[in-house]
Amino acid sequence: MFRVRVNKIESIQDPDGNLGKRIELLEDRQIPRFAVRPSSEEGQVVQDVLQALQQQMPMFSPRAQLAIPKIILFLTEQEYESLGIEFDVNQIYDITLENQGIRFTKTA
Repeated sequence: MFRVRVNKIESIQDPDGNLGKRIELLEDRQIPRFAVRPSSEEGQVVQDVLQALQQQMPMFSPRAQLAIPKIILFLTEQEYESLGIEFDVNQIYDITLENQGIRFTKTA
């Protein structure tokens, strides 16, 4: 079992012209952070400035560069409706792979 977060939902059209959705799921796991405080005052100032930039502009966040999709679903509208799950961006699901099937469980 592993946990995923819905990162992106896009409208698509397959080669036959059928409308559908592209759903991108990222693995949602905690990356341990090691608090390393620089010994010099200059080093601390630089670290504080970088942390402020990361909070203000997510593109500077190291986490933003680790967004590698775990699963990408390409579904027609009929397949999406048959699946019976209404995906929302940032929603988290537990994924279970067993008996040649995939089970999505929405977390609270």
